Amino acid sequence: MNTNTDRERGVLSPADRAYLLGEREMSHDQSKRNAEARIRRRIHAAALDFDLLLHTLPEKDRKQVFEQTATDEAFLDGLRAMFAFVYLGTTNYGVDFESVLEPAVRNSEEYLAAADREESVSVDVTFEVEATIESSLEGIAERLADGEPVTPRELFSLVMQGSCDVGQYERITVVHADGGDNDGDGDDGDSGGPSLERLATYLDGDLERVSDGRAVIRLDGE
Repeated sequence: MNTNTDRERGVLSPADRAYLLGEREMSHDQSKRNAEARIRRRIHAAALDFDLLLHTLPEKDRKQVFEQTATDEAFLDGLRAMFAFVYLGTTNYGVDFESVLEPAVRNSEEYLAAADREESVSVDVTFEVEATIESSLEGIAERLADGEPVTPRELFSLVMQGSCDVGQYERITVVHADGGDNDGDGDDGDSGGPSLERLATYLDGDLERVSDGRAVIRLDGE
């Protein structure tokens, strides 16, 4: 997660980022409600803006936005988070994510075929998700309290769920399957799990690689 509040304004202003990160206190409940309502309106307005950008932004500008994607890890993380935000929002609140994804991909492929290759194509988009329960968050929290190791994916799930204050521990031992992030894809070998560096940064901790498959995140424990 990008925690730099001083970036140029996007959907969120620097003040909005500081509020969401807990770095800006609101003196009144009404101020808090106003800030949250303002953020919701900006998200909605930004989504509507993408319809305009898709149809009117010149190709040269779109190219300049995305041409450094492969080397700009922060931007790539932002793109992943954008899709995750849409997936969670649509899935949790009554819209099939495939009904958003499928026409977007199909129409884009049809456009690319016509514009780049002067062809007409028929596009079949298949989107399938299979989730297998591996462990309960309660069990992960108990292992963490007992000082037992967890995987990057388990730690990430616990942090995102929010019921366990991970920051109370002085150290968290993390194990990953295949010896760390040796292929440059940003994960730590936990079947595509989250990067330990990003987890440590998010938790305000220091990461120490103990061995190829084991690491420790040291926290203040306060």
